Amino acid sequence: MSKHIALGVDIGGTGIKAAPVDLRTGEFTEERYRIPTPDPSTPDAVARTVAKCISKFSPSKKTPIGVAFPGVIQDGVVKTAANVDDAWIGTNMRDIIRDYAGHDVYVLNDADAAGYGEYRHGAAHGRDGVILMTTLGTGIGTALIVDGQLVPNTEFGHVEIGGQEAEDFAADSARDRLGLEWEDWTKNLQRFYSEMEKLLWPDLIIVGGGVSKSHHMYLPHLRLRAPIIPAELRNGAGIVGAAAWAANLHHRDDKRRKDEEKKAKKAASKKK
Repeated sequence: MSKHIALGVDIGGTGIKAAPVDLRTGEFTEERYRIPTPDPSTPDAVARTVAKCISKFSPSKKTPIGVAFPGVIQDGVVKTAANVDDAWIGTNMRDIIRDYAGHDVYVLNDADAAGYGEYRHGAAHGRDGVILMTTLGTGIGTALIVDGQLVPNTEFGHVEIGGQEAEDFAADSARDRLGLEWEDWTKNLQRFYSEMEKLLWPDLIIVGGGVSKSHHMYLPHLRLRAPIIPAELRNGAGIVGAAAWAANLHHRDDKRRKDEEKKAKKAASKKK
């Protein structure tokens, strides 16, 4: 793979998807590859499947690889696990995938990956300021990007509004569960996004998730300060974002390593 290519992997509750991404355009350079998520979705089973997705594209050791996961991740360790086995909690995801795949990887939350993908190559491309990405599905996933910097692991879908968690009444699943017409669900979305504006003062709000395909049914009826627009990358956002995120961190680590090598050589030459 060329230096402009990174590999993105997106772990979901039903499928694990991967593709190499052209970092200049955000486009897949090969057809997306998908394997059903193992059941049970234990760390070993999922890591083994991720390794198969990675090996499908035969990346070189220098190819950055990013993996998006449905849960909070800190320093490579899974802190929460949504739609996958609870055995993931406390697992060092980066280590276990490296063991199975034989490649180093960078891991991040799936909503963060989708948001970063939209920032780099989608609806928020070229935008500065505070960008809030929301995915409306079974729950509400969120990503916050401030002047190009991702603030990881935001969980604004769990913000309590009027004694309820936001995703209990504003997620797409709530629309189905409560049997709401578009007009009534839009009122619930208004409550959620008005609270987000009060807390975060975003310059742009992006709406993703499967229901974003029907954005014309509700987005025009929301009354907000910030523009609110549908996501553009659809199901590819997580792969694109994971790949771009990995490329950034790979570049950072490579620069840090070279700087340390220079310092070590300089120190050695002084001793002589």
